[in-house]
Amino acid sequence: MDGVAPPPVIIVGAAMGGLRTAEGLRKGGYMGPLTVIGEEPHAPYNRPPLSKDVLAGVVTHESVAFPQRASTADVEWMLGARVVAIDLTARTVTTDDEVVHPYAALVIATGLRPRRLDLPDIPGRHTVRTLDDAIALRDELVPGAHVVIVGSGFIGCEVAATARKLGCEVTVVSPSALPIVRPLGSLLAAEILARQEAHGVAFRLGHTVTGLVGGARLHEVVLDDGTVLPSDVLIEAIGSDCNSEWLAGAGLDCSDGVLADAAMRAVSVDGSVHDDVYVVGDIARFPNAMFDDVPRRVEHWNIPTDTGKRAGFVLAAWLNSPEAFSDAVQTPFAPMPAFWSNQFEMALQAYGLPGLADGIRLLQGSLTSEAVVGYYRGDRMVGVVGLGMKAALLPYRKVIAEGGLSVSPVT
Repeated sequence: MDGVAPPPVIIVGAAMGGLRTAEGLRKGGYMGPLTVIGEEPHAPYNRPPLSKDVLAGVVTHESVAFPQRASTADVEWMLGARVVAIDLTARTVTTDDEVVHPYAALVIATGLRPRRLDLPDIPGRHTVRTLDDAIALRDELVPGAHVVIVGSGFIGCEVAATARKLGCEVTVVSPSALPIVRPLGSLLAAEILARQEAHGVAFRLGHTVTGLVGGARLHEVVLDDGTVLPSDVLIEAIGSDCNSEWLAGAGLDCSDGVLADAAMRAVSVDGSVHDDVYVVGDIARFPNAMFDDVPRRVEHWNIPTDTGKRAGFVLAAWLNSPEAFSDAVQTPFAPMPAFWSNQFEMALQAYGLPGLADGIRLLQGSLTSEAVVGYYRGDRMVGVVGLGMKAALLPYRKVIAEGGLSVSPVT
């Protein structure tokens, strides 16, 4: 009907993946209506620093907010709204105020939420995922506070370092034998443990928290061996769950996140691909030809940006031109996973997927000072991690990108 505005492209999720998708759509030439729906009240911001340097200072939205680009100035941002249902046939989503929103195409960018311990909800329990989480936690990290962190992954160890630098007494409780051992292996994990302990962080490895003591306020935590630890603050860093419940009944493959093809198009349980539905960010399970054809979810910091740009590029082509769309789908997509972690004086930086390795080698330096560690699956390098030595990593990054067939130190 003349005069009726066309439905917008709707992006569900207003974090970095949603923002980069919006920018990618505009860069790809889509200039039609575009709506981003996000559950948080804040405009998109950078999450990784929340467990690192930002948490050590005054936590504000301004300190982590992404700058607004001119290309997305006309995007409608529906913040503080949650999508609760989807109808792929009718091309609609429904928000928690029971309003039904039609769409021309949909982008799923709802990401993750922290997994929680199944324990009483006593004040003093925290997670570190959102800006509001970090603000609430920062107020309690005061000198002398007894902080117990459950989980010894990257977030657990980063928060442990920050809390210790702020003068807290910190204990990390984890069922793992070493901190960050699953992605990094025992070689680096043992050194991380030694350096954390040298700064006064205590570890109770091979254990978990099974009980809380307190009423109006948390006072102690109980471990699975009966040990009781004083605890003013309990930080739960035990992993994440995908925000995919709103997709129930839609027929998409949500067995681990949401399955997508290499063009970031959503895939149904019957294997059919949706040209009008895309998946980006931590929730996306997609194949990366840099390694193999196995779809995986990758929770590294650059993946929301890379998948958002990819989805925006392909979707813009679908909206604009059938010929351009075919070419866009066939364009190779092999993003290089990357992450970093700052803990006390340690500066860890990595490329690739070290967790795929069946062999680990010290390539340069010394673990007790600075080092480069290579990760291999068979004779192929699939990851590299630098303990310091940032400049030395770049040649290995190229090796991984080109197939990983170098097994010797790169100079």
